[in-house]
Amino acid sequence: MKNFSIIILCFLILSSCKTEFEKIRTSNDPERIFNAANKYYENGDYMKAQTMYELVIPFYRGKEAAEDLFYNYAYTHYNTGQYILANHYFKSFAKTFYNSPNREECEFMAAFSNVQLSPNHKLDQSYSQTAIEELQQFTNRYPESDRVQECNDLIDEIRLKLETKAFEQGQLYYNLNEYLSAISAFDNMIKDFPDTKRAAEVRYLVLKSSYEWAKKSIYTKREERYNETLKRFKQFKTKHARSEYFKDAQEIEKKTLEALKIISNV
Repeated sequence: MKNFSIIILCFLILSSCKTEFEKIRTSNDPERIFNAANKYYENGDYMKAQTMYELVIPFYRGKEAAEDLFYNYAYTHYNTGQYILANHYFKSFAKTFYNSPNREECEFMAAFSNVQLSPNHKLDQSYSQTAIEELQQFTNRYPESDRVQECNDLIDEIRLKLETKAFEQGQLYYNLNEYLSAISAFDNMIKDFPDTKRAAEVRYLVLKSSYEWAKKSIYTKREERYNETLKRFKQFKTKHARSEYFKDAQEIEKKTLEALKIISNV
């Protein structure tokens, strides 16, 4: 009997110590939980708000309050750094509440969640590519939106990150003396980023790679590859005759012609 009394006493003590959050969470009162969730949300306590919203989603689905619930619920994921889920729930909101005045905002935030997932340029850029695609889709869908300029600025920022990664990849191949891979990487960079400010530098590195590749080739391949280097020089000269790299490019042309002369004499 004494032990039973102790157990009851402990239970009463624990019950009295239960936090307000726990009391509401376990109340089984959807309206009370929903109101508490909104209060937590307004106070910036997004994790608690998210927990509360999750409990009442089944109850409010299809009801008038559902729009505000799902709008806030998506933002609780964004504001707690859960960007993959935020992207999902913002998209879900836009599809579910097609006529909502918040639809445009949520479609933008879905794309912006992927922007937040875009990592340092040295890492995999899958999320960066997805962010660009979704930002572009947004601008196509809402060409008159006030957010279009922000989308374009974000696209430029991410593309610069992708460009930097592409350049460093080509440079890595060059530094490793993998000249054919360097040529391919730099050519692809120019193709993917035709407006790059590094165009002269990239084409000069392609020219250098072409020359080094020819020089290190087996004898029977050298003439063909030196001639390819001359073609690369002509392309460089056409586009970058006034660049800081032109003098060095002329030196490569000179060495290439000398190498071809030796081959011809032999």
